[in-house]
Amino acid sequence: MLLPLPLTSTTPQPTPTAMNPLSYPMPAGVHAVPEELLDLRPDSEIDYDILHPQPVSSSEKNIWFFWHSGYANMYPYNQRNVRAWHRRFSKSGWTIRVLDRHPGSALNVSQFLDVEDRTLFPQAFAENRLAGAYAAQHASDLVRFPLLLRYGGVYADAGLLQIGDLDRLWSRTVADPSSPYEVVSYNTGGVGGRNLANYFLASRRANPLFARSHRLLLALWGGRTSTQGMSASPLLRGPPLMGADFTDETRRELTDYIVQGQAIALVMGLVDDEEAWDGPRYVAEHVYAIDYMVGSQLINELTAWDGRRAFELMSLRLPREGEAESADQSQAREIVEACLARSFGFKLATGLILKVMGPTLSSLWRDNEGSDDVPGTYAHWLRYATMYWSQDRLPDRLEFQVIEPFKRGPLLRES
Repeated sequence: MLLPLPLTSTTPQPTPTAMNPLSYPMPAGVHAVPEELLDLRPDSEIDYDILHPQPVSSSEKNIWFFWHSGYANMYPYNQRNVRAWHRRFSKSGWTIRVLDRHPGSALNVSQFLDVEDRTLFPQAFAENRLAGAYAAQHASDLVRFPLLLRYGGVYADAGLLQIGDLDRLWSRTVADPSSPYEVVSYNTGGVGGRNLANYFLASRRANPLFARSHRLLLALWGGRTSTQGMSASPLLRGPPLMGADFTDETRRELTDYIVQGQAIALVMGLVDDEEAWDGPRYVAEHVYAIDYMVGSQLINELTAWDGRRAFELMSLRLPREGEAESADQSQAREIVEACLARSFGFKLATGLILKVMGPTLSSLWRDNEGSDDVPGTYAHWLRYATMYWSQDRLPDRLEFQVIEPFKRGPLLRES
């Protein structure tokens, strides 16, 4: 299903300034965001607003991020990601918040949610005892559902570049009382898959899919301090392990790492008559899922998941006037144009993927500070576009059908 987005403005792209030093080519299918809808103040003023956001209110136009040690301690390329979200969407009524677990921070999760409430968080989170190599990532996982269930809005990883028109998609789906869609996310596995990507989740308050997924996630955590071995829990019997192309050991490790996603998958395939929950039907009727590969992984697909190659291409400079385009420049241009015209976002990934796939564009941007923000490069062209441009159309929705359930019976009954 395609939601057309009629153009309402013919505003040209912004005039080059200190912040916007270059005029990049605009691909077909893309248009400039009117400048009055952008926050173009200096970085220092944007950072102040991010560190001092508006208090929560009845509005559900919240964009939530989490960084364990706080926004000020983020890698600079992640800060640039978050600033772009603020610049692009704050004037459309969205409040961007980066929550943390930093003692004394006004943006500590405890300022927004009761971390001692065992219906919200496992004991290990409340006591700061999460363990393992990916404890910070799992802390982030544990705050997503409670924030969305209480406040609504969007939860996004700090490594997600937003390309498409989030505000228009929200307004036409989740926030539209006449729309059947209650959840927006990316989905892996095509129309047959039931694997929402937890790096982008959008819903109004008290969403029933996320409420059940959170109950299951808390049951999986129990008294644990890490996710190791959770993939083997009888509560998760039904959905296949993640990463079908990998070895069984890697698939178990990957599923442990993204166990929140596995919990969502189980609930999407659950029929629980006692609670009148029909997950397969709910998904087919109420989930607006975007194909994750085109929607958020296109750079990886177009470089065969070779992070070093992606980094090399994105670091190239565009041809200067009168210069011929090299083969590498041509490939880099095609990647950027494809992302801008076809992808709703791009997920810059670190974490377990480094062990499984090797260096990523994200890890190389992290390790080569400033390489993502060099004017005149393809990386900068992409960054520029995430702030100044938007797409003419909204992303296609995967047309889910009602599938056979993974599980029948109560959510927390082992079977």
